[in-house]
Amino acid sequence: MRSWANGKVLAVAAITAAVLALAFWPRTVAVDTVTVDRGDLLATLDEEGATRVRQRFVISAPVSGRLQRIAIQAGDRVERGLTVARLLPAAPVLLDSRTEAETAAAAEAAVAQLGQAKAEHARATAAWEHATSHVKRRRALAEAGILPRDQFEADVTELKIAEEARRAADFAVARAEQELKMTQARLQRPSAATGRAVDVVSPVNGIVLKRFRESEADVPPGEPLLEIGDPSSLEIVSDLLSTDAVRIAPGSRVLIEQWGGEEVLHGRVRHVEPSGFLKTSALGVEEQRVNVVIDFDGDVPKGLGDGYRVEIRVVLSEVKDVVKVPVGSLFRQGNGWAVFVIEAGRARLRRIALGVKNEFEAEVLAGLTRGEEILLHPPDVVTDGSRVRKQTSR
Repeated sequence: MRSWANGKVLAVAAITAAVLALAFWPRTVAVDTVTVDRGDLLATLDEEGATRVRQRFVISAPVSGRLQRIAIQAGDRVERGLTVARLLPAAPVLLDSRTEAETAAAAEAAVAQLGQAKAEHARATAAWEHATSHVKRRRALAEAGILPRDQFEADVTELKIAEEARRAADFAVARAEQELKMTQARLQRPSAATGRAVDVVSPVNGIVLKRFRESEADVPPGEPLLEIGDPSSLEIVSDLLSTDAVRIAPGSRVLIEQWGGEEVLHGRVRHVEPSGFLKTSALGVEEQRVNVVIDFDGDVPKGLGDGYRVEIRVVLSEVKDVVKVPVGSLFRQGNGWAVFVIEAGRARLRRIALGVKNEFEAEVLAGLTRGEEILLHPPDVVTDGSRVRKQTSR
């Protein structure tokens, strides 16, 4: 009986020990791995950009007037000297009732002023005629010596004064007549514009990029009507962070992607603008940006036009045939970088030295060799010496 009890206790103890051993036995973690390889590596600054015509010309209205409907459409080719728009004199402005009444009263006052000027002109003319006949009579007496010389000179002076008064009356009448015409013109009802038309011509050969005005309308002088340029002469402008722009030099190689075609286009940085500007990002953060202008290497692909979106990659540095690893396999270890290398089914932490690095890959200067297998996106549960099992291979 005692032996049976002892056997039962031993069985329970064995089962308990097995359960505890299973619970504390190191677990194998399933991980993704990648093989260290060699190849070329580019360090780039990636940003969005837009194409634009290198030289564009905005055609504006030279004078104010009634713009006739513009038949030319965006995409049409125009030649230098071709009439692209026409302006007619604008019709009189329609007056409201109050302004019309005030203008009518001003016209009546102008009529009265003209009558007064004519009456003054008649009085001055009569005085001048009287002075003229008086001088004629007195001249004969002065020549005969009957009339003193100084009295005759006084009569001549009076004649000159009368003549100037008559001339002033002439000007007063002319002025009153013009003021009456001005007030009467303001009372004219709006009608179809008549008069000499002004033709607006293209200054250069090119293609219409934009049509700012289409329908007939009154426009002020300087109003933009059309924008003309040559779409085959394109450049790319991209605004980069000012901290990135200082790393770019004119002549830097540029890869142009996501422009609508499958192949990668090539270009060169022509100019980094010396002045920056403030721009608010999509997240609402204010950033200091700088425009970088890029030229295409070779011909511009067909179909690419003004204001089209592209993605650019400005090459900062390039290395050939180096050991490289995915950025997703790296993690910080102190002040440096490290990876987990798989050795005999265990993850071993290894410090490495990095060189050129971009968004996807990094150059390994020391610590790894081609063909070694490392963890990709190592889980937090993995530590140095953890048992790992390869889940996928890349």
